Amino acid sequence: MDQEYQNILVPVDGSKESEQALHRAIFVAKRNGAHIDILNVIDTRAMAYNFAGMSDGSIAYQLVDKSKEYLDGLLKSAKTKDGFDNLDIHIRLGNPKTIISFDFPHDHHNDMIIMGASGLSRMQRAVMGSVTSYVKRNAPVDVLVVRTDVDQPKD
Repeated sequence: MDQEYQNILVPVDGSKESEQALHRAIFVAKRNGAHIDILNVIDTRAMAYNFAGMSDGSIAYQLVDKSKEYLDGLLKSAKTKDGFDNLDIHIRLGNPKTIISFDFPHDHHNDMIIMGASGLSRMQRAVMGSVTSYVKRNAPVDVLVVRTDVDQPKD
C-alpha cells in the first residue's frame, strides 16, 4: 500500500541541501497532489549569542526581511521553473529543532517533512547539534532526508 502525502513541510535555510530538498518535495507533491509549506526558522538563540543581547529589535526585522526575500525567490522559482503553485511560505522565530519537529507540523497538519541532510558546517553541528538529526529522531510524522541532487524522473 502506497502512502499518499497531502501536506509536506520543507524547512529551508539558504543551503544547497535545503534547496535540493525543496526540489524533491515538489516532485513528491506533484505525484501526490499535495500542498507544500516552505518554512524558514530564524534561530533566536543564535541571534542572542551573535549580538550579545544588545539588539534593539531592528536586527530581527532585518533578518525577517531577508528571509522574506529569500522565500519569495523560492516561491517564484517553484512557480516558473517547476510549474508548481500549491505552496505557501512561512517564517518563524525560535528554536529550529522544536519548531520543525513539533510546533509547525501540529499547527499546519503536515504529514511529511522533507529536508536537506545538513545546512551547517561541521563546527556548527558540533556546537549546536544537527537540526536534521533532531527532527528525524523526534518528529511525529515521516521525515525524508535528501542527500543527493539526482535528476528526477519526468512525469
